[in-house]
Amino acid sequence: MSESFSRFDTEKYLNTPLEIAAYLETCFEDDAGDGLLICTALNNIARAQGMTQVARDAGLGRESLYKALSSAGNPEFATIMKVMKALGLRLHATAV
Repeated sequence: MSESFSRFDTEKYLNTPLEIAAYLETCFEDDAGDGLLICTALNNIARAQGMTQVARDAGLGRESLYKALSSAGNPEFATIMKVMKALGLRLHATAV
């Protein structure tokens, strides 16, 4: 018997604002401190919402946004904040 596997596609599970917020919050908690997990999460969320529209809403070029949120990207904090605003998300801090 042969098993077949398909690649897990995070985008399929980011359908509601609550799912998106929970996903990003988990990534904030689990990020190693280099921001890579957060950029990957924002990339997944932006693709799920439509990268072209997110780029437009953030005032960025689509290609620039793809590059900034790629695993090789190193976006400025201002870019992250623009993307989060375009996605309808807010960054907040809590005491631990």
